[in-house]
Amino acid sequence: MVRELVMPKLGLTMTEGVLAEWRVSPGQPFRSGDVLLVVETDKIASEVEADSDGVLIETTIPAGETVAVGTPIARWSADGAGAAPAAEPVEAPAPIAAPTPVAANARPLPAPVRSNGERILSTPLARRRAEGLGVDLAAVTGSGPRGRIKVADVEAAAQTRPEPRPAPQPAPKVEGPTGERSKPTTLQATVARRLTAAKRDVPHFYLAAEAEVTELAALRDRLNADTESGLPRISMTHLVVAAVGRALAAMPEMDRVWDDEPAGGAILALGRGDIGMAVDTPRGLVAPVLRGAATLPLDRLAAEAASLTRRARDGRLTEEDFQGGAVTVSNAGMHNVTYMTSIISPGQSSILGVGSVRSVFRPDAAGAPVLKRELGLVLSADHRLFDGVTALAFLNRIIAGLERPLRLLRAP
Repeated sequence: MVRELVMPKLGLTMTEGVLAEWRVSPGQPFRSGDVLLVVETDKIASEVEADSDGVLIETTIPAGETVAVGTPIARWSADGAGAAPAAEPVEAPAPIAAPTPVAANARPLPAPVRSNGERILSTPLARRRAEGLGVDLAAVTGSGPRGRIKVADVEAAAQTRPEPRPAPQPAPKVEGPTGERSKPTTLQATVARRLTAAKRDVPHFYLAAEAEVTELAALRDRLNADTESGLPRISMTHLVVAAVGRALAAMPEMDRVWDDEPAGGAILALGRGDIGMAVDTPRGLVAPVLRGAATLPLDRLAAEAASLTRRARDGRLTEEDFQGGAVTVSNAGMHNVTYMTSIISPGQSSILGVGSVRSVFRPDAAGAPVLKRELGLVLSADHRLFDGVTALAFLNRIIAGLERPLRLLRAP
């Protein structure tokens, strides 16, 4: 009854993944629903659960390695063979593991290049290890196929470096109070690493403006007052996503992303009108992608956005839910914030931070004060792709849609 556990395929485009963590040790029994391992891809980290009781006999791939889909990574038994002496008897066999996604969107460290522009072949894990050890990959000789640099090559290079001269010791300082340390979850560690890379590697610039949303709020209230229609309720997020979608359809040049993989980079035009939506879940913030949002009628957009939000909060997203999209909408208006300057989601090129609706007095044409309801917006954009004029034209189209909301009811 000994069986092989292989690297699962978590999405249509997945060809390999990083075996980030083993949660079960050799000889340890597990129950149906226990997490066996964690697999990381470019877009998501997934916990792989057992569908039956069993015993892990041995692991053939250590944590930290990049593994092709379908490669055997462990052997397990459904009849108790290989269990440690204190293990309980286990029951009848069943297939292992449906992956349960737990984390967010991001991309690995970009492939390094030599001074002459030639790409350095290296595994994603080797690039991360080199960054942590301070090793220059251009000086490392790879032992893999076609000279591909592996983790072992990086660690060997780190050991053979000349010892640095000891730096002068700083004067001792008084230690402040210490707090309790805890290990981050896989989701927290993945999000922290990838957003750090996005903030470091993407040249952000920011544009802030306000939209007058008195008519928008009134339209939302009228639509939601019709409780007999059976149509989904409309939220401010749905209306903002619709306005971003209409602006994206009018300016397809904003539906592009920067691709680091080719030497020197490349501009990738997506052209599908997909829009990411930031969703707060019990496991943290995720940003799945709403397909074809630029061309969806408002009622269908609201229904599909609500479904995507429910699946995110229930932990039922898959890797495919994070594929594509050049822009994300992040609405924090329910948390009492005027402006929110957001970090661009890894692999995308812009993000719209949405604040709370504020009541303010503004002068009319005669200088008399008029009460307005305004929504603070901040567009974060990738300066490798857009200049200020282009991004501002996009932001102004979004504002025009919010200030003339009847346009959002028309078919795109």
